[in-house]
Amino acid sequence: MQTSEMLASKYLKKEDVGEGLLVTISGFDKVNLAMDNQPEQWKWVMSFQETEKPMVLNGTNIRLCEMIFNSGDTDDWIGNTIVLYNDPTIQFQGKFTGGIRVRAPKRPQAKKPTAKSVEELEDDIPF
Repeated sequence: MQTSEMLASKYLKKEDVGEGLLVTISGFDKVNLAMDNQPEQWKWVMSFQETEKPMVLNGTNIRLCEMIFNSGDTDDWIGNTIVLYNDPTIQFQGKFTGGIRVRAPKRPQAKKPTAKSVEELEDDIPF
């Protein structure tokens, strides 16, 4: 068993998304992340159709979503898909810890046109 599996969390962790998890945004909530008997610590979370756990939002991921969806209005994000992935280059207190980042889904590449012979390009259009 991995130690990350022993530490239960009601929010997505980097181990939950691996190299990429395609999700559909379903909504946003503001939640208090403070531990019991600690001062309140309110943060925004993003919920998804494909998982019960929401993702705690940070400034970087908010700005990335603004770029991906070309909008600063979160209402425009709902119903759209993004990829959540573990970025090992994220640092915390000067140490590489990894963390969740977002990116746009990869679009299928357009098929390249095939070369056609002159005979195939000729038609019977009179002019």
